Amino acid sequence: MRRRTLSRRIFLAGLGKGGVAAAVGVGLIACGGDSEDPTATAEASAEASPTPIPTTTAAPGGGGAAPTATQPSGGAGGGASSGLVAVEWERANLGFVSAYVLARGNEAVIVDTGVAGSEGGIEGALGALGLGWDAVGHVIVTHLHGDHAGSLPAVLGAAPDATAYAGAADIEGISSPRELVAVGDGDLVFDLEIVETPGHTAGHVSVLDRVGGIFVAGDAINGADGGVIGPNSRFTPDMDLANQSVAKIAGLEFETILFGHGEPMLSGGSAAVGALVA
Repeated sequence: MRRRTLSRRIFLAGLGKGGVAAAVGVGLIACGGDSEDPTATAEASAEASPTPIPTTTAAPGGGGAAPTATQPSGGAGGGASSGLVAVEWERANLGFVSAYVLARGNEAVIVDTGVAGSEGGIEGALGALGLGWDAVGHVIVTHLHGDHAGSLPAVLGAAPDATAYAGAADIEGISSPRELVAVGDGDLVFDLEIVETPGHTAGHVSVLDRVGGIFVAGDAINGADGGVIGPNSRFTPDMDLANQSVAKIAGLEFETILFGHGEPMLSGGSAAVGALVA
């Protein structure tokens, strides 16, 4: 798979409708994991940063409060634009795994794509926000596993203007019809901050909306019984590094967690991850 690496401290034109910039902190410490379904391509669920600008929390069963349209900052220097509002989000519940659509105004980002054949569920999530494929400017893949990247070719086929992104170390393992842009700590995609969370895979990344206090976890952490559990050791080749990533997540500020596996947590997110680390 070809890849394109970004310089993280300059504005880059030609990346769909958004830009990329820089800077985030790192934590360290360890915590535990839990169980998933024993297939590498279909992992089932057991079901240092400033305080965000006022949080808009999603309503149960769906997306957050509708935002007003604003433009991404698109400039160098990191951090979300002060004029931005929280993204509106919608879950594509694909059974044992979820993908998410995050939108501001008439532009959307898809985070993860589920297994092959999941594009219909993602289209439904777009529709629930009043959007179609033409609104999709960006697709972020948190990691290379087939239950998160399996529908990337179909999604990019349906959204021909979208730019796709993934962590550099995972790009070679992701099947994509066009170049993937390598992203890492502090890069901004549509003013959503990329957080490197390796361990579950070498190039695993998560996504943070500082404005709305929303963290899209991928498989860096999981949801279970209304709470948070760590990464699954059965599918995580480097648990020490994965546990360091959990501690790093605990050092961020957010309320809502959107898990790849498990029901979204609508409040108390970073406190719950901190308790897990403790």
